[in-house]
Order: sequence, then C-alpha cells, then structure tokens
Amino acid sequence: MSLKNDKFPASAAFDAISQALSTDADKKDAIKQGNAVFAFTLKNAAGETDSWHIDLKTKGVVGKGLGEKPTVSLTLSDADFGNLVAGKANAQRLFMSGKLKIKGDVMKATKLDPILKKAQTKAKL
Repeated sequence: MSLKNDKFPASAAFDAISQALSTDADKKDAIKQGNAVFAFTLKNAAGETDSWHIDLKTKGVVGKGLGEKPTVSLTLSDADFGNLVAGKANAQRLFMSGKLKIKGDVMKATKLDPILKKAQTKAKL
C-alpha cells in the first residue's frame, strides 16, 4: 500500500523510507539510531495539509497520520520536505528561517538525517 498522496508530490519519500526499512536488520538499525516517533505535517501549494509518521521507537514502520504519541513533530511545506529528502535543503537552515516548525524533542529531530539519507538513494524525487 502506497503512502503517497498525489496532492503532495514529496510524499513519495515516505514510500522510499518505508522501503529503506523493509528488512529486520534495517528496522533494528533505524530504531537504534532514532528511538523516537517522528510525525510530519506537510502543506502543499494549495494550502492543504496531510500527515505521516515514522515509528523508530518500537516498530520501524512508516504510516499515515501522526502516529501514536509522536516524540517530535515537524511541520513544513511539501516542496521543502522534497528538498530535504533530496539533500537540496538543510533542516537546520529551514528551521532557522522559520520554514520548518518543530514541536517536542528538538534533539531527536537531528536523528532523522541518516534515515532521510537512506531514502535519498531509493527515492526518485
């Protein structure tokens, strides 16, 4: 089942992240690195929002919605998320310029980088 929402082109990245977590070894590795539930709310050009989560606390899965008690929630535009996953944008710069809003454990947000890097190699964005 695809996690992509056609109104949010960058949401294809969630499928890529899901693929990056397809083996037990990948899941264990990601859980060890992340140890958190990451929730994402993306806003598209039309001003609509949708949410996804990456559970790297217990299951090592990606799903729709905000997930159960997210450790950290990130809100940004679909375009900025696409650039972030593609390695064209830097989370710290997006945060400093107010384009990325983070709620919850900000330090955990830094743990996302290796996971996004894994998706980069799989995502054709």
